[in-house]
Formats: sequence, C-alpha cells, structure tokens
Amino acid sequence: MRKIVIGILLISSLLYSYSMDYTKDTTCLVRHLKVYENPKWVAKVELKNGKEVFFSSPKSMFEFFHRPGKWYELNVKSEDDFKNIIVTDFKTLLPVKAKGAFYIYGSNVTSPAGDDLVPFDSYKAAEIFAKEHNGKRILGFKEVSEALIKLLNGNI
Repeated sequence: MRKIVIGILLISSLLYSYSMDYTKDTTCLVRHLKVYENPKWVAKVELKNGKEVFFSSPKSMFEFFHRPGKWYELNVKSEDDFKNIIVTDFKTLLPVKAKGAFYIYGSNVTSPAGDDLVPFDSYKAAEIFAKEHNGKRILGFKEVSEALIKLLNGNI
C-alpha cells in the first residue's frame, strides 16, 4: 500500500510540476534582462501556440498579462492564448502556478525590475515574509491590477 501511495505522489508531481527551462541567452520580454542572473524572480508564460515567454520578475509578467497585444510579434491577443502562467516561489525557488500564488506588495525587497511583487506558493510563507520585510499586503493573482503594476513602475 505504501508503495502505491508513493507511486501516485511521484506521478502526480510529474504531471503537475512546472519547469523554468531557460538558458543563459534567455531574456525578459519586457525589460530585456538575462533571466538566469536572478533565478528567484523568473516568471514564464507558456502560450497555446507552443512558445514560451520569460520575464525577469512577476511585475514584468503581469505587464504582459494585462496588455499582451503590446507585443504584437507574439500574436497574442488575450489570456485565451495562454496555456500556463508560472512564477518562482521566492522561498523554495520552485516554479509554481501563478494563479494559485500569493504576492507581497510593498516589501523592502526589490527585483531586477525595481519595486515588485514577491511570489509565494503558500499563504503562510507569504505572511511570514511580509512580517519580516515590511510587506503591506498579500494579494491573490486576480487582485493584481494593471493600475497596481503601473504604480509599481512609477507611472501613476
């Protein structure tokens, strides 16, 4: 019985795991930074057409998420063209589903893109980080508005 449970866990972890398969040449679509230089901040959008788009931070990924048509060369018009959205958990450095992650706003930790949203897979880890780093709010994916991203970029 124990072997069956372990087998099921291994198979499910393989089926539901994500990867950040970037190289030293992979650059952020938005900021044109080499993503490998700051692996704890990397985010990725997998498109239904098979393309993968990498970002130097969650903030950059949200910029793309809210206005994908800005990068017309990708031929992406809306979220309907997305297959998966992945961020790196700041504590574990594991790739996690962005829509299930929690994001710290207003902490004293900055990304290569400046003021940013620090992602965590668990709410508890996000709470601990927020307390230790003066985080102002813990947000879910749907709470990250285009206006918030503009504010983080100093455009408001």
